[in-house]
Amino acid sequence: MSKLFSKENCEALTGPLNLNNPVTVQVLGICSALAVTSQLEPAIVMGLSVTVITAFSNVIISLLRKTIPNRIRIIVQLVVVAALVTIVSQVLKAFAYDVSVQLSVYVGLIITNCILMGRLEAFAMQNAPWPSFLDGIGNGLGYALVLVIVGFVRELFGFGTLLGFQVVPDCMYEAGYMNNGMMVMPAMSLIIVGCVIWAHRSINKEEKKK
Repeated sequence: MSKLFSKENCEALTGPLNLNNPVTVQVLGICSALAVTSQLEPAIVMGLSVTVITAFSNVIISLLRKTIPNRIRIIVQLVVVAALVTIVSQVLKAFAYDVSVQLSVYVGLIITNCILMGRLEAFAMQNAPWPSFLDGIGNGLGYALVLVIVGFVRELFGFGTLLGFQVVPDCMYEAGYMNNGMMVMPAMSLIIVGCVIWAHRSINKEEKKK
């Protein structure tokens, strides 16, 4: 058990949640943050989908890494990811159809997500299945965390709801409060992501000084 959760394995899992976050530190996966975060529910589903696909594609590629010819490794990685994306897409259509419609083509575009392909090439191809699985979980959750923050802010101030439930009371609307229509525009998600990156780096900068 101690070997399963060694210091290196724990770092592979927890590092992407903060100090090595794929969005706030490596600035990867920004496009989907603009497209699927106008509401919280699709942001959560997208984050979980990327987490599942990254974790299991890491495991599969790690298991095959010694048998994959170097010249076709990218093709093999794409085939594995495409298969997993297809499975996730069909599951969403079967059990969460409305969210699947909201995500539209962006589930399919997970295939080209630079976070996912980067972890396959940089980590899974050089490490054993268990550390690769933890690395996939960590990077997927780190990505999902940023999407949830952006989706939370945009839905709250753009629609006055969270997960479709109204949280801004009617009395505030009667007093003159209005939802911010700019929050539902794609450009606003880029601004919020920028603010999250600034806050994350500022906090970590202060911690490093201590």
